[in-house]
Amino acid sequence: MKKTVLLFAFCLAITIAFTQCRGKNKLKPTGDVLPTAPNYSESSQWYVSDRNSEADVFYIISTETGDYSLNDGITYHYANTYNDSVRGPLYSEMLGVDTLISGKLNYYSPYYRQCSLQSFTDQNLAKARMAVPLEDVRKAFDYYLKNLNHGRPFILAGFSQGAKIMLELMKEMDENTYQRMIAAYALGVTISQEMLDANKHIVAARSADDTGVTICYNSVKDANSAMNGWEKSAIAINPVNWRTDGQAATLITEPSPFVPIDKQKKDTLTIHIDKATNLLFVQGFTATDYVLPLIGKQGNYHSREIWLYRHQLCENIAQRAAQFAKKQSRSSK
Repeated sequence: MKKTVLLFAFCLAITIAFTQCRGKNKLKPTGDVLPTAPNYSESSQWYVSDRNSEADVFYIISTETGDYSLNDGITYHYANTYNDSVRGPLYSEMLGVDTLISGKLNYYSPYYRQCSLQSFTDQNLAKARMAVPLEDVRKAFDYYLKNLNHGRPFILAGFSQGAKIMLELMKEMDENTYQRMIAAYALGVTISQEMLDANKHIVAARSADDTGVTICYNSVKDANSAMNGWEKSAIAINPVNWRTDGQAATLITEPSPFVPIDKQKKDTLTIHIDKATNLLFVQGFTATDYVLPLIGKQGNYHSREIWLYRHQLCENIAQRAAQFAKKQSRSSK
């Protein structure tokens, strides 16, 4: 477990990687130089755990890349999926999340040219740059469905930048694919009313075992701790008691993924949904806050979104997969 904690801490650390880009294609209108696009027929562009399960998890990682400069003086804003030093943090998140939440399900996570953290300091810049990672993951998901999934039901999950991409994939998803989606986990983001209205496949989760639904939460100390642009969500569910009202739940857990479990005391947290904002309010957190560089705020628990609820997420993924299998069995009779 110590190794798991340290690996997860590593995956959540923002890494400034110094590497060479394999390609120098320029993106219009930003003028950014792009690394080589990943080829998803290559096994190197995937993290896969095949557990011979009848259901999968398709997970899209969060932001693990910062701007980096080379000897040529160019500043790069996208991950290079073919360079080991850049891939390291991406791999660590894939491994950490697989270890913590996938349970007995198969697990697939694509490397992609994610935007750097600095991209999100300006909303217009982020919107322009997100076109590259979205196109990569769109291709990865298509390859997964055609070559790796083999018709199995699947959990779709994404964290932070990965969740934003996941929601766009859901908007584009055809009905046959959606009917095989057990649930979608949008972790560490908010969903605007505009996004909800435009995406018919976002159906708010209402309980612990409904299927075809979207699980969404964003953890903060209070409303003032929300990051810019994420101050309010159209939907939310509490991952401790799986309720959508304001009823509080108690969570007893180690507060930090950055410290070995046997070196820290457990926190007793009180967690409830603030109905004015649909943010997940967390009280009782004692660990020294890790504030996300550049865009984070004190009291924003973005780096803890999977760690704090890791046991609940693992159990819930298994529960929803089992419920989906039951429904399939009944409908086939």
